[in-house]
Amino acid sequence: MTSFNPAFIISTMVGLVFLSEGIQKFLFPEITGAGRFERIGVFYPHIMGYVIGAVEIVFGSLLLLRFKIRFTIIPLLCVMAGAIYYTKLPQLFNEGFWKTAHAGRTDFLMTCSLIFLLITSLRNK
Repeated sequence: MTSFNPAFIISTMVGLVFLSEGIQKFLFPEITGAGRFERIGVFYPHIMGYVIGAVEIVFGSLLLLRFKIRFTIIPLLCVMAGAIYYTKLPQLFNEGFWKTAHAGRTDFLMTCSLIFLLITSLRNK
């Protein structure tokens, strides 16, 4: 009998979210890609929108395939760090903790999930 593997469910969930978000940066650049990046102050937004979208698609797909998880997680953690830096930190200073906690719940869960997967992949080395 095979044992239950929560890492499989979490990597599937996180991989699907990144894949979806990356595709949307190409389909709707004004809303989720370069246009949004320009509004929030990302450097070179018309380049970074597509670069971040590509990173999310490639590494989200690799996470779904469970390919080299340890190395797949690092770029995705960098994407999450950028998202928190450019969106949640300004919101925290402008609108306070509770609005930021509400708006940042997905970022928090994605980051914690990536950290869980990294720890799990290192333990199963």
